[in-house]
Amino acid sequence: MILTTTNSIEGFKIIEYKGIVTGVSYNSSFSYKGIKMSFKDMFSMKKYYEAYETALEKIKEDAFQKLQQNAQNLNANAIVGIKVDIETIANTSALVVSVTGTAVYVAS
Repeated sequence: MILTTTNSIEGFKIIEYKGIVTGVSYNSSFSYKGIKMSFKDMFSMKKYYEAYETALEKIKEDAFQKLQQNAQNLNANAIVGIKVDIETIANTSALVVSVTGTAVYVAS
């Protein structure tokens, strides 16, 4: 499946617009090198940022997988105009990633 943030794909023609698709994922449990962070670890900025970065990558990948699955359910072979939104839930450590785009069928 072709994924792009642009509204067209060079060398391909959009044959059919299938619809808007979204992939959403969230997580609130950070771990540091596979070990869940303790309260004490939260005060180690290095550990905290590394755990935050790792968690964000996993959540983002999960959201993109859901996005692609939703596009495949519409018989699309590409997604154009992808936008990524990353949010934190107020007063928590939870991360939410939402990925939205337009599912299309393209041909070369």
